[in-house]
Amino acid sequence: MHIVFLSPCKFWLEKSFNCGLKHDILGDVEPITKIKIRSLNENDLDAVVEIDNKILGKRRHEYWKRKIGYADIYPRPALVAEVDGKVVGFILGYVSGWEFGVPDTVGWIDTLGVDPDYQNQGVGKILFNKLIENFKRSGKEAQPEAKETAIEGVSVVYTLVRWNDWNLLRFFHKMGFKKGEMISLELEI
Repeated sequence: MHIVFLSPCKFWLEKSFNCGLKHDILGDVEPITKIKIRSLNENDLDAVVEIDNKILGKRRHEYWKRKIGYADIYPRPALVAEVDGKVVGFILGYVSGWEFGVPDTVGWIDTLGVDPDYQNQGVGKILFNKLIENFKRSGKEAQPEAKETAIEGVSVVYTLVRWNDWNLLRFFHKMGFKKGEMISLELEI
């Protein structure tokens, strides 16, 4: 069974589900020591498509081409994890722009993907922590007209998780997340 968490937060954790497994994102295992984190760019398209294919069993080249095309537009931080020059994971987020009445000091986690061959080695946790660091530096200038302006970094991060995904909920809890005040609504059409 594939575990796929859908929009706006997609987390691909394990190819097979077993409640007894220690998952990559939980940080319960020894991490790889040679992980390089850098900004995602258009040259990463094939690697991202391949990770997606390994997890979902289908190639979504055009989908990822569009999504990566937006990744370098501020404020949309996107990172990849490399091991020995190979992309083994990625994370995409964005800073809100007053959607839903939420100020632009709020970050959203959109997508996290880890190659199944590199899961259970801390890749997801490292990507998550680096995205949070990036969010803290993101935001808007408090007084654009002033010569010396303070940057307001992201102060709150949101994501959506299925209510019955205990492993993902446990991960976010370990990362410091709490139940938020917003309610997710959906309409099937």
